[in-house]
Amino acid sequence: MPSAVTRYITKELLGWFSLWLVLLTLLVIIILVGQEAVRTNLGLGPILRLLPFVLPTSLAYAVPGTILFTVCLVYGRMSADNEVLATKALGISPLALLWPAYILAFVLSLVGVWLNDLSYSWGQLGVQRVVIQSIEEIVYGMLRTQKSYANQRFSIVVKDVQGRKLIKPFITFQAGRDMPVVTISAEEAELQTNLSRNTMTLILDRFELKVGDTAHGYIPTREAREYPLEFLSARDSRQGNPANLPISQIAGETAAQVRLIEELEQSLAAEAALALVTGEFGELRDATWKARRSQLTAARGRLYRLQTEPWRRWAAGFSSLAFVLVGAPLAILLRKSDVMTIFGGAFVPILIGYYPLFAGCIDRVKAGALPPCTVWTANLLLAAVGVWLLRRVIRY
Repeated sequence: MPSAVTRYITKELLGWFSLWLVLLTLLVIIILVGQEAVRTNLGLGPILRLLPFVLPTSLAYAVPGTILFTVCLVYGRMSADNEVLATKALGISPLALLWPAYILAFVLSLVGVWLNDLSYSWGQLGVQRVVIQSIEEIVYGMLRTQKSYANQRFSIVVKDVQGRKLIKPFITFQAGRDMPVVTISAEEAELQTNLSRNTMTLILDRFELKVGDTAHGYIPTREAREYPLEFLSARDSRQGNPANLPISQIAGETAAQVRLIEELEQSLAAEAALALVTGEFGELRDATWKARRSQLTAARGRLYRLQTEPWRRWAAGFSSLAFVLVGAPLAILLRKSDVMTIFGGAFVPILIGYYPLFAGCIDRVKAGALPPCTVWTANLLLAAVGVWLLRRVIRY
């Protein structure tokens, strides 16, 4: 009898989970792609190229919510139809009803860890690459519709766009805070992307060049200038960013970062000792010393982020199990057939409690204020609530 009940519940869970996972994943894909398309003015081609890269992220978001909704649906209906009471009357423990959900959630949690890792290390970098490579299309699209395009590094205003030609463009470059502003005013211009070199060529015809308030000149001929795509798109490459490294590489990066910090500390200690011995106390206050101290602070910050990433991805993946530990016994205790009432009763506390706590712990760990294992705090609290609810299910 318990095996028949287990098979029945497993079939129900898998059936409803598969259906709602497809629907929710499609919804999340539409939201993510739509946000990126609206923000960067992407055309149909780049949008289609985005789809495989947003799929892991969409699944990582959809799986925890879907499994929570599924257990609320299945166990809420069973409890409302008195099936749980009937099995208890037959001497079958409620655990026999809940084990299929716990095992499924555990498997999905392992899959969730993999999806989170794939999302950060492959998906986000892929989206970044598509947007950068589509910068020519983005710029031309905005210039045709709005006659201007701007980001924090590069802006261009045109009188008109005729095919590929930009008529009377006024271009501004701002490479950095301490760099002078460069402006270009031309009769005509054209943009050409070279994806093999990851660059964009700006072709200028009869243009005036001005650097800050000090230098300017007029070039009466046609000239081409090449710029990195990342510069014109204002989207920096995330290669090497701890948040975009696969888990398999983080251990090696962490060890290398520890060695770098040790070298910086030894170098700073040696310089400080030399300044004290020679009496050159002014060297301890100069800009070079401050820059080295800032370099050490940045290196420690990167180490904290590297140490956070594996714990964050495992904890985020196992949110599926934490949600089920709460949702399944809660659905039985509420004894309602209205799935939205049960789902709301489980998800609203998760939304206002679990996610802010999870995000807050991650921020504090990245700042080095708490140990990395702290990111599991929200999961463990949900698990504790789930155990308390399970005891009530078994007792009553």
